[in-house]
Amino acid sequence: MLHLLKDHNKKGQQAEKIALKFLQTQGLIKIQSNFSCKRGEIDLIMIDNEYLVFVEVRYRKKTQYGHPLETINYAKQKKIINTVQYFLMKHPKYNQFPCRIDAIAINSHIQTGQEQIEWIKNAIQA
Repeated sequence: MLHLLKDHNKKGQQAEKIALKFLQTQGLIKIQSNFSCKRGEIDLIMIDNEYLVFVEVRYRKKTQYGHPLETINYAKQKKIINTVQYFLMKHPKYNQFPCRIDAIAINSHIQTGQEQIEWIKNAIQA
């Protein structure tokens, strides 16, 4: 069981690295990764021009059980929003920025071995 957990965490970290590189090619600047508190975790926190962007990264090796973004249910959205609010309370220097919560979906293509990246801006509305 522990072996599976480590493998799952490793895949999540790899997906976050892929998302970070992708977003940096789009001009976003990394502020922090893996911000966590009792309320939850934010995978990436970045600046996109005048926006402070909180990014949820989702990865699926196979989509036969659904798209990665379908895993961001209502409870997960509430957790993310609460974590964003906590981050802003703890880091008031970012209160000057308008905020948005984006999602990155990463799918692996079995035939090509390549990742398909889908970026949804304003995926979660507070």
